[in-house]
Amino acid sequence: MNGITIREAAERDRGAIRAVEEAAFGQDGEARLVELLVGASDDVLELVAERNGELVGHVLFSRLMVETRNRSFAAVALAPLAVSPAAQGQGTGAALVEEAHRRLRVAGETLSVVLGDLAYYGRFGYAHERAAGFESDYQGEALQAISWGEAPASGRLVYAPAFQEL
Repeated sequence: MNGITIREAAERDRGAIRAVEEAAFGQDGEARLVELLVGASDDVLELVAERNGELVGHVLFSRLMVETRNRSFAAVALAPLAVSPAAQGQGTGAALVEEAHRRLRVAGETLSVVLGDLAYYGRFGYAHERAAGFESDYQGEALQAISWGEAPASGRLVYAPAFQEL
């Protein structure tokens, strides 16, 4: 991708992240979710995309637990992914997700869950079939998962408290 740099988010990016989230979604719910997750230290990986020094994209993966009868298993939830309207359709979102997945695998994460468009997230390997066995307040066709190793196929998905605060 020409001119796009992907890096970890920094404190100095908070205002620009809020602006990208609000512009991409047309309201402030996702921006508030980011602030709540980061404020509670429930973020696992947060990346931004810059073009010519301007922040044009953002992705956040937060801690998600899979609770089974016998144990808890750490996983991640992809939410939100945002690209400023002027930069949409240019591969910025895909680059953010692909780089995040690479970093998450290196860090030893083995399961990621997303609630979103089947066609969009399906191209990264997310599938509802992989998430169908989970109990979740968000269970439905849009709930998708991808695994990069041994990970549970069932259990209760327990999201960070910020998801209930919205």
